[in-house]
Amino acid sequence: MPDKLGLIAGNGRFPLLLLDAARSRGAEVVVAAIKEETSPEIEAHGAKAVYWMSLGELSRLIDTFKQEGVTQAIMAGQVKHKQIFSAIKPDWRLAKLLLSLGTRNTDSLIGGVAKVLADEGIALLSSTTYLEPLLAKAGVLTKRAPSEQERKNVEYGRAVGRHLAQYDIGQTVVIAESACVAVEAMEGTDATIRRSGDLMRSLSEPASTLTRELTVVKVAKPGQDMRFDVPVVGAATIEAMRDAGATCLAVDAGKCLLLDGDAMLRAADAASISVVAD
Repeated sequence: MPDKLGLIAGNGRFPLLLLDAARSRGAEVVVAAIKEETSPEIEAHGAKAVYWMSLGELSRLIDTFKQEGVTQAIMAGQVKHKQIFSAIKPDWRLAKLLLSLGTRNTDSLIGGVAKVLADEGIALLSSTTYLEPLLAKAGVLTKRAPSEQERKNVEYGRAVGRHLAQYDIGQTVVIAESACVAVEAMEGTDATIRRSGDLMRSLSEPASTLTRELTVVKVAKPGQDMRFDVPVVGAATIEAMRDAGATCLAVDAGKCLLLDGDAMLRAADAASISVVAD
């Protein structure tokens, strides 16, 4: 483990947990906090330094890490894909990278950033470094196992999800009675789940023959690069599922972080939601 670590912090609790875990293992952490994404709470988690910068300031990120003597860094936390199409102004380095991309999906964009960092002597580590205990373990993780119909939904959802993930569109699908209700695009997992709930509520009987109960399947990409865009679920995911009327969550064992750990599973049990990892 590095003595000094750079943390490129996106949104959510992921960067906060990683910062705490890295510090508990003796690392000095220099945070590059993204103005458009990172929670201000990161200031209170004991980093050596927190530098706030815009998503478009790739050169400033590199210069900051070099000045701090950072040679190893971790990306943690989501950066909304739609930010690529927002009013954020890229600096010359990021503009050059964007112009070189054939597609502007997550893998090509963040992979390009990773290469630029590596060329400048800054290696990206796996996003799960320091947080391995939070990776989903194989098996049924909640008190309730999936029902027969939920298992059928999971099987079908994994097939659909794998096809979706290989094009780097999204990693989450929502299934009802082996029919695909929603697929994730730029909006993110929780928004996809809520959208599926709205859609199911909008269907009127007797026109709809689908049950209102939904199964959420979140998959890793083929050849998932664990340095970035690692699948993540947490208590907020369970809350979104409860609101949408979803009853089962399936993730990939060893490839998905359960950010809130036991607290997330307790929330699932309270809502009678089954969580399974395969």
